[in-house]
Amino acid sequence: MSNFLLSAKNITKKYNELPILKGIDIAIESNQIVSIVGSSGAGKSTLLHILGTLDKADSGEIWLNDIRVDLLSGKKLAAFRNMHIGFIFQFHHLLPEFSAIENVYIPAWIAKRKTTEVKKEAAQLLDILGLSNRLNHKPNQLSGGEQQRVAVARALINKPSIVFADEPTGNLDSKNAKELHHLFTQLCTNLHQTFLIVTHNEELASLSNRVLHMKDGYMV
Repeated sequence: MSNFLLSAKNITKKYNELPILKGIDIAIESNQIVSIVGSSGAGKSTLLHILGTLDKADSGEIWLNDIRVDLLSGKKLAAFRNMHIGFIFQFHHLLPEFSAIENVYIPAWIAKRKTTEVKKEAAQLLDILGLSNRLNHKPNQLSGGEQQRVAVARALINKPSIVFADEPTGNLDSKNAKELHHLFTQLCTNLHQTFLIVTHNEELASLSNRVLHMKDGYMV
């Protein structure tokens, strides 16, 4: 049994013979916010997508909750990802035809959870995120900051072991970015939620428990 929630060893990745990741080791403990910083092209987002099982490494191993996830595939991998991993991207990817609360339900629907339980939890999450009066608004009726908070609630609905956030403030103005930073801190403290964040935002990184630096496909 590992002491770490997430650990990866010797992760490598090439695209068209161009090496992007050159042997990355990383270990994340529970109830932490960990940020990965580095210039564009350092391999941060590639690493995040591999750790989040959205992409495959060329070599190496990844463990999450003492399960070796790089050996999972097909339906087993999809089910594991749905229940154990949350995602927040730079662009919120909300479905325009659904209301805020319906967008939050979606991962829970996929997991075939009880509708009554999910509705209650989704409303509670949106309340925690300051959106209790916006439950039935469609994405086009919400501000950019509100849309991103709906995306945060959606990432949390299945109580994931870890949330991966790829440039979560990249599309927000400084006020909304700052609010999102503090929201992550609150969620870590109050819900014991673990976050791994890729960011260019030094202020967001400074609020993390740990900051990891990447350069040219290596951790430095």
